[in-house]
Amino acid sequence: SEVFAVDCGWSDAELATIPCAYATAETMLHRAQVGSEHHVLVAGASGGVGSAVVQLAKARGARVTALTSKGKMQQLLDLGAHRTVDRNEDLVSALGEFSVDVVIDNVGGAGFSAMLKVLKRGGRLATSGAIAGPIVDLDMRDLYLKDISLIGSTAWDEMVFPRLVQLIEAGTIKPLLDRTYPLDQIVVAQEEFLLKRHFGNFVLIPPSA
Repeated sequence: SEVFAVDCGWSDAELATIPCAYATAETMLHRAQVGSEHHVLVAGASGGVGSAVVQLAKARGARVTALTSKGKMQQLLDLGAHRTVDRNEDLVSALGEFSVDVVIDNVGGAGFSAMLKVLKRGGRLATSGAIAGPIVDLDMRDLYLKDISLIGSTAWDEMVFPRLVQLIEAGTIKPLLDRTYPLDQIVVAQEEFLLKRHFGNFVLIPPSA
């Protein structure tokens, strides 16, 4: 039940980008019930999970706004985002209140409260991480007066991997492999990861048997 055949021309390293980042992304989109009628805001859009969300939300027909640094905006537009917003910009001023149906977030931190502000009434925020900090400000009035649903996401739903295999084999999504490291350079990889200069995923390559 945990093994999936994939008929594609991707390398092993490219396939290794899928289980963590893309499965996490697809589960959040599934739980938030994202469809073609929705405007989705993606926080941390240039990272492994965020860039997967951009592709997978577009595959569902959604309109995607990517929150990222200035230097990565064009890459996200090329990937399929309809719009980008500088993560240092005032989000409410940039998008307006009540402008987004769904927020997909694995960032947290100081920007969390603004993401609730831009959600429409009945909007949904799904989160799978807190790379900018686990403690956030939450105005309860935004939560209950706007009927917002907060969705935590860790384990993957059963339908996720079969759907990802279908999207890979159809050529709908592509791997975003920023670089690889030998397994014995995991410390170097982690240090580089924390600099946040990458676009997509890192893959660790184990030694040959």
